[in-house]
Amino acid sequence: MTTSALQILIDADACPVKEEVYKVALRHKVPVSVVSNSPFRIPDSPLVTRVIVDDGFDAADDWIADRATPASVVITGDILLADRCIKAGAIVIAHTGKPFSAASIGPAIATRAIMADLRAGADGLGGGPAPFSKTDRSRFLQALDQALVKLSRQVR
Repeated sequence: MTTSALQILIDADACPVKEEVYKVALRHKVPVSVVSNSPFRIPDSPLVTRVIVDDGFDAADDWIADRATPASVVITGDILLADRCIKAGAIVIAHTGKPFSAASIGPAIATRAIMADLRAGADGLGGGPAPFSKTDRSRFLQALDQALVKLSRQVR
């Protein structure tokens, strides 16, 4: 693996930390692919690439999963995409800074299924995730920085 193989892949449609990713990636000089179904404003940098996929079901997830490698950091809140990327050897971080791992992904998938069943039985009642906080943003920045440092050491 070479340093140029390092990459960050963002599942961007619902990502509240894109600006933070850009800052950390530019500091570490790591390329970023911003993957979505619609265009987003991105920094004018050769390190940041916008990837617009079609509106097909899971098109962004498929694009990201197909390109995830052990030299990738994937940013997503999608548990099923996280599972696919972990299986490809990538480091996966949620928007809140919580890392997904081989050990944590199984219980996360099970919890997701249980919550989906509960929501289905509640006639649409129930809340979504907790509001995104400053603590989440700080935790995310720290987790991304640590992941990039770890990967850069592995490529030496």
